[in-house]
Amino acid sequence: MSEKALDALAERVSARRESLDEFSSDEQQALEVIFEGQSTPRRKSSIVKTNMSRPGAKRNDTSCFIHSMLEEKENGTKHEQSIEGEHQERPADKLTGTPPQHGDHMQSRLLTKKQLSDMASGIRELSKRLGRVKLMLKVKNIFVLTKLTDATLCVKAAELTKWLLDQKEAQYTVYVQDKLKDLKTFDIPWILEGDESKTSRLKYWDEELCKKTPHKFDIVLALGGDGTVLFASLLFQRIVPPVLSFAMGSLGFLTKFDFARYTSILPRAFNDGITVSLRLRFEGTIMRSIRREGDSEEDHKQRRLDEELVGAEADDNHTHKPEAAYHILNEIVLDRGPGGSMVALDVYGDEECFTTIAADGLIVATPTGSTAYNLAAGGSLCHPDNPVILLTAIAAHTLNFRPIILPDTMVLRIGVPYDARSSAYTSFDGKYRTELNPGDYVTISASRFPYPSVLPLNKRSEDWIESISRSLDWNSRAKQKPYTEEKKREDGEEKVDGEEKQDGENKS
Repeated sequence: MSEKALDALAERVSARRESLDEFSSDEQQALEVIFEGQSTPRRKSSIVKTNMSRPGAKRNDTSCFIHSMLEEKENGTKHEQSIEGEHQERPADKLTGTPPQHGDHMQSRLLTKKQLSDMASGIRELSKRLGRVKLMLKVKNIFVLTKLTDATLCVKAAELTKWLLDQKEAQYTVYVQDKLKDLKTFDIPWILEGDESKTSRLKYWDEELCKKTPHKFDIVLALGGDGTVLFASLLFQRIVPPVLSFAMGSLGFLTKFDFARYTSILPRAFNDGITVSLRLRFEGTIMRSIRREGDSEEDHKQRRLDEELVGAEADDNHTHKPEAAYHILNEIVLDRGPGGSMVALDVYGDEECFTTIAADGLIVATPTGSTAYNLAAGGSLCHPDNPVILLTAIAAHTLNFRPIILPDTMVLRIGVPYDARSSAYTSFDGKYRTELNPGDYVTISASRFPYPSVLPLNKRSEDWIESISRSLDWNSRAKQKPYTEEKKREDGEEKVDGEEKQDGENKS
């Protein structure tokens, strides 16, 4: 079975692969990789430019819906949306006619099991290949992101912006947040002095621009800590440009570069290429229970969430409607909120009811988020290349509820039972905190839009181990000294004396 890779760095625009060691791409690029059947490794000669025909190679459609969308874009043909896919498999969640307020109507939760598996497999394969090559960028539009509440970072952002605009040969257009215009620490007159062309090349972005035209930006330069990186993920809810992060925060699991060296780092990245790691993101959708006409409060409480999700009413698409959908990089949390009592949560995986948990809350973390709230709650550390979902309870009522690791091809649904004593609250990477009433649930699945994190060249596998060792002092301990010859002799004499003493006691 052949697969056409997801657009990872920009949506549906082909890039050219020149060799296994180098990519070249046009401005606003995306990568399209063809995966041959039966996981057969491809020879170097079989990797060709995407605008060249491949003799004897027919590109068959997969059951991944995003691949069909790619075909529609390339061929200019109208595509009839078939939610159930080629094999008429059942979608992972309920189909409704009401689109969510945030996010796309065609979401990962509506893909069939086969489509979701194809999508996740394509992202993983693309991530592996990107880790072995240099991606050549034609950088024109640069997106600068920093923490507005930190005066020091705003000054550094102004310094970086001025340096970028001073590169006369490159003629970069730099986008900074519109709120920086009102901050004295971001000295715009100082930035623009010396060259009239800077005025037209300094532009401003807001959240609406990020949402509507993510292709406008060739690269994101983030100044701050891991929170700034998470903010970049929340800003770009669909396509995310490559993000190059400067470590200027507290920890730095996601920030890879030293800002003191930006004048050498950026020219090398723009001219010599970058290495990208695709980080798995989750798509979380809030599903609201629809009260049946004429139902009293007591009738509403008599409804059963398990019947509506995996039981006899699973095909009834009028029990719930989507309210909002978000793509997150770290974790989705469901907790008790301001209430003082535990919360009851039903957990479903695909078509199976897993368990009902009583706890202060539940964390569903990505591998990237394994070092965050998940770790504090006792969850496992997980390398970001692992294709998994981490499920960790917050202060579970039962001592035998242990954190579990699930495949990323699974669709989780976590809801509040109709007969629950209290409501719950959910948040997405710490934002968009929302109350879940009895009968509501959250659907969680792998996102179609991964997060491309720029890594230092020639550093990939060892980078994560380095970060947990540096930030967490992982397995840090004093090394035991080796035995000396004198110590070995002393231990031998003590052993002999002990045996003689033991023999004497036995004889007596």
